[in-house]
Amino acid sequence: MNLLTTIRNFITVEAKRKYALTDIDFKNLEFKLNIGAEAKFGDLSTNIAMILTKIVGLNPRVIADDIKEALSTTHEMRLYVEQVHIAGPGFINLMLSRAATEQLLFELITQKEAFFKLDDHEPKKRVLIEFVSANPTGPLHLGHGRGGIIGDTLTRVMIFLGHQVDKEFYINDAGNQINKLGLSLRARCLQELGIAQELPEDGYAGEYLIAVAKDCVLANGDSLKEKPAVFFELYAKEQLLHLIKADLTSYRIHFDRWFSEKTLHDDGSVERALDLLVTKGLAYEKDGALWFKSTDFGDDKDRVVRKSTGELTYIAADIAYHKNKFDRGYDQLIDILGHDHHGYVKRLKATMEALGFNPDQLEVILYQLVNIKENDVAVRMSKRAGNFTKLSDVIEEVGTDVARFFYLNRKADMTLDFDLATALKKTDENPVYYIQYAFVRISSLLDRAAVEEFGDWVDQVRHGKVTREQLIALMPHVTEEERDLLKKMCLLENILRATAQGHQSHMLSYYALELAQCLHSYYTRNKVIDKHQTAVSELRMLMVHSVQNVLSLCLDLLGISKPERM
Repeated sequence: MNLLTTIRNFITVEAKRKYALTDIDFKNLEFKLNIGAEAKFGDLSTNIAMILTKIVGLNPRVIADDIKEALSTTHEMRLYVEQVHIAGPGFINLMLSRAATEQLLFELITQKEAFFKLDDHEPKKRVLIEFVSANPTGPLHLGHGRGGIIGDTLTRVMIFLGHQVDKEFYINDAGNQINKLGLSLRARCLQELGIAQELPEDGYAGEYLIAVAKDCVLANGDSLKEKPAVFFELYAKEQLLHLIKADLTSYRIHFDRWFSEKTLHDDGSVERALDLLVTKGLAYEKDGALWFKSTDFGDDKDRVVRKSTGELTYIAADIAYHKNKFDRGYDQLIDILGHDHHGYVKRLKATMEALGFNPDQLEVILYQLVNIKENDVAVRMSKRAGNFTKLSDVIEEVGTDVARFFYLNRKADMTLDFDLATALKKTDENPVYYIQYAFVRISSLLDRAAVEEFGDWVDQVRHGKVTREQLIALMPHVTEEERDLLKKMCLLENILRATAQGHQSHMLSYYALELAQCLHSYYTRNKVIDKHQTAVSELRMLMVHSVQNVLSLCLDLLGISKPERM
């Protein structure tokens, strides 16, 4: 447990005691203990007074006064909290003492990554995150990379904090698109065999299918002329899934489970889910079609789940799939989908509520378009026309590190313009190289210090063996710059918690870049290795090494490599 958690727990316990809130679960409240970016707002601030005002029926400033009194009169808190101020409608701002600075720095040194994990007593969730889930009808394109990095980074953060998270890829391997894929492959195979054959109307015309056809002909020869349609469907699906998995591996994404939509049809799950809606009186037949009563759940009109032709609509299988997810006992389901699913989310949640599940346990993150730019002109992406940029092409061109960071360096609900010229730069203009250079720069600095009479100290610092007594001796040399750098490092605790709760993965990429900027600025303004100021140098080495540890964690969570040299 770190000092931030100690203060957070103290405020929670005092609030529960003061207002007899033993039955209130604070994990479901948006209670925050934020690290202040500006000194005038203190080192820490909390919104707990505003959060509790509706629960206890008191003015938030009255609640803030009560919390302030508890912080100011308890011995342990007085040791670490130097001043408490109330601002605005009831924000509580805390100024930390020198003892708190010492404690936090010591915890960062000794606990390392553990400093940022949730406390053992904090609740952990069992979570299923579904993302990418590209149709197995072609290679992953540029847009898939965005959903992939959002989901993978979120998963890494939540697992790091202590949650149990499974990553799932939903294979859309049923329906008309697979039929057309099979027909398209058959046409390409016959063409390879010298037989004139037209692609089916609205078929898949991409070059990738020609390559699949060549392999298929090589393996099966003239026997393909007599193969049934299902052969080509299965062959194409298997080969393209293999290609998708290879691209994801290059992108450093690995799934715990690949879930086939076809299995839901084969085992009757889809029909059982629809029958359950009928039994509950929430689905009805009209004009030969089956309709879901989505208007009962706030939709503007009821929705067809089975057409009069007997063909199932898109949502039918999704109802069965999400029922399957809920039945597996997860605390939370997270779907990461493209922006074109915007109107779909409400209907999906409605079907889950209709089946008796809590729709609040399902969260859908929608990400906006990715635009490819060539000479400032956007290029339209289309699998069937074969006119699109593959994710594998991007990875090969700019590298996995750059591709992962670039996709995450925008909020999900903002459109992303992929500018290859910027991504290819190996200068400070490229944020990935800027962050990696900060990491490498610290290693080089400490290597140099080790041969310039600081060898023993560097060894202690790198192995986390700095004692409390040694740290206390360095504290008189701590300036506001060190305090600011310490606060910036501790801020990662806020970032990781906020990412796990709000599922905004981009916050981590923003933070990593800001921390690298702080490191470069600190290095520029301060001479780290100075034989004439031993104590000052030792403190500065300790600070920059702590920054390196935090950057190391950020890069790991972002799935970006940590080079030894640049």
